[in-house]
Amino acid sequence: MLKSYPSALPFRFAGIEDQYAAYEKARVVVLPVPLERTTTYAKGTAKGPCAIIEASRNMETFDEELQVETYQKLGIATLEEMDTEEGSLEQVLANISTAVLNLLKDGKFPLVLGGEHSLTPPCVSAAARKYKDLSVLQIDAHADLRETYQGNPNSHACALRRSLEICPAVQVGIRSLSSEEAAAIPKLATKIFWAHDIVTRPTQEWAEEVARALSPNVYLTIDLDGLDPSILPATGTPEPGGLTWEQVTGLLRVVARRRTIVGMDVVELRPTPGLHAADFLAAKLIYRTLGYIFCQEK
Repeated sequence: MLKSYPSALPFRFAGIEDQYAAYEKARVVVLPVPLERTTTYAKGTAKGPCAIIEASRNMETFDEELQVETYQKLGIATLEEMDTEEGSLEQVLANISTAVLNLLKDGKFPLVLGGEHSLTPPCVSAAARKYKDLSVLQIDAHADLRETYQGNPNSHACALRRSLEICPAVQVGIRSLSSEEAAAIPKLATKIFWAHDIVTRPTQEWAEEVARALSPNVYLTIDLDGLDPSILPATGTPEPGGLTWEQVTGLLRVVARRRTIVGMDVVELRPTPGLHAADFLAAKLIYRTLGYIFCQEK
């Protein structure tokens, strides 16, 4: 029977039409990973991927800064949510790495939606198997450089420490760490742009410094608590003194122009009733970042 009523937008990133959401033609593939195994404060990040996709369906797809319908330039496929409940954490992390590697082998740009930050090292591991001269750009409030946390080396609090076992990193917006992490930093292959040093400086100036510190190929991980809680309070551990929308997008604009971003994840959104602006900000930040990567001149 022929439909005689309008359909709601499909439940996929940005709610885009089938012709731009087909896996075979898409350059970007969204992988929702609702991993939440090691969260230690406010829980709820497992609902992050669903909330981001839902918010993106209510987003204007014309980018007013770049003057382009971003999704039409690249195509964005959305996969089904990964099962992160069954099996050990180690097995789930291995599954994430395999899934991301398969996307890379297919020539896709993996966009992983979390979930907690412990999903990042397996994504970095997959990217390093394809790309040489790789480094990680982390936007975050927390250093995540613990060797172990609560006896678990794969905790969200160890995400960058595990990533540094694979390749060097540049960390931006950091404003919370332990004394043990502070003591370890001089021995680690990382460069930190502390929040208190950059928030009062011209963004273009320090963003260029960040880009110069990165290798030619970059894996991008955005922990949403890197932004100030005045504009994004819906995270598990909101830290005051964070970055603004203009600072984060200014950084990403520069890095995408100067380096090749080969994959990314966005983690630690904790959807909160009455704070849907945070979900929308996450979706808009992802879409804007894709525009910088694929639609601006290098």
